[in-house]
Amino acid sequence: MPSGASTAESKRIATVLFDEVTKERDVTSFDRYAADPLHQHNPQSYDGIAAAKEQFTSAFAANPDLSISVKRVIADGEYVAFHHHFKSSPEDRGAAVIDIFRVRAGKVVEHWDVIQPVPEKSANDNTMF
Repeated sequence: MPSGASTAESKRIATVLFDEVTKERDVTSFDRYAADPLHQHNPQSYDGIAAAKEQFTSAFAANPDLSISVKRVIADGEYVAFHHHFKSSPEDRGAAVIDIFRVRAGKVVEHWDVIQPVPEKSANDNTMF
């Protein structure tokens, strides 16, 4: 653990940021819990706190019924992963998403995501969640 951050502290910081942004729609949480530049690994996202705030503000404005239902949180040292069901509206099947955050010196410094649409039909009876 190069940053010296404990798993518990990394999980706390990432969870507060994730919950404040996704549940409370408080994009100013990036100012408190992320370092600038916030390094994005999604090729459709720009680096930086201002870009992250704009991306979420635009998404909330375009999709007022957007919902994110966290299914599990996994933390190990400075890495914290959220597995969640992302839906742009109640009738949307949505996507299974894993967001991964890296926490250093008390701030989120990096973000990755993996997104898989929820299909209409599945080859098995298991859910994606």
